[in-house]
Amino acid sequence: MKLGAFSVSLAVKDIAASRAFYEKLGFEVVHGDEAANWLILRSGTTNIGLFQGMFEKNTLTFNPGWDQMAAPLEEFDDVREIQKHLRAADVPLISEADEATSGPASVVLMDPDGNPVLLDQHV
Repeated sequence: MKLGAFSVSLAVKDIAASRAFYEKLGFEVVHGDEAANWLILRSGTTNIGLFQGMFEKNTLTFNPGWDQMAAPLEEFDDVREIQKHLRAADVPLISEADEATSGPASVVLMDPDGNPVLLDQHV
């Protein structure tokens, strides 16, 4: 199963303060809208998302169809196929993708320790 690009989506209290902190660590903003309370930052091939008021907890995020630089992949496992695999493995899903659709969709599950895992396909 190919889950795609990995990042951590951080539930931040103050997006400006978090941005300033991660920029001191060498991260640069590559996408997002600070006024809308979300930014994607990158250092090399490491990606983090800063989300103020959007998530309750820090979330492990995978993007099927993207590489670590957010470039579309020619071949990838569609989030709906991953969802079918997870269901067959008896993994409880918090939210599901509509299998009658194609293109962008997402699935959310929890790991055994209560950490949210978001499979967020943009292609």
